[in-house]
Amino acid sequence: MQNENRTDNQGFQEELPEILMRIVSELHDVAYLIERVEPQLLELGGPNVLVSSDSVKVLQGIDLAVQKARGLAEFIDTITGAIPNDWMIDMTTALSLVKLADMQKALGAGLRHGHSQPLVKAAGDFDFF
Repeated sequence: MQNENRTDNQGFQEELPEILMRIVSELHDVAYLIERVEPQLLELGGPNVLVSSDSVKVLQGIDLAVQKARGLAEFIDTITGAIPNDWMIDMTTALSLVKLADMQKALGAGLRHGHSQPLVKAAGDFDFF
């Protein structure tokens, strides 16, 4: 639920817990996208990919990134439960700093979603900058 109030001195005011839950959703999305990389690397590298200690370190780094993203999401989710719904903030400046249009839309739209990254793009599809 998006709760916006317009005041003369400030931009749009939104409930802090709702904003934080949108961030939680984005963090879970990031974890999922990172997690999808590991099987692809194993497939591309073949059976010998785990022989190299550098390759193992890369795969461990991928696992750590996923764990950190999920851990941050759970942390924010948990503390959000203790924040009163009447705590309002203006996200105008913060949103202007987000450069990815899909993420800016997801964070500012007032709706939580599944994944900001389409999961069914055909191989070879990409966004051209």
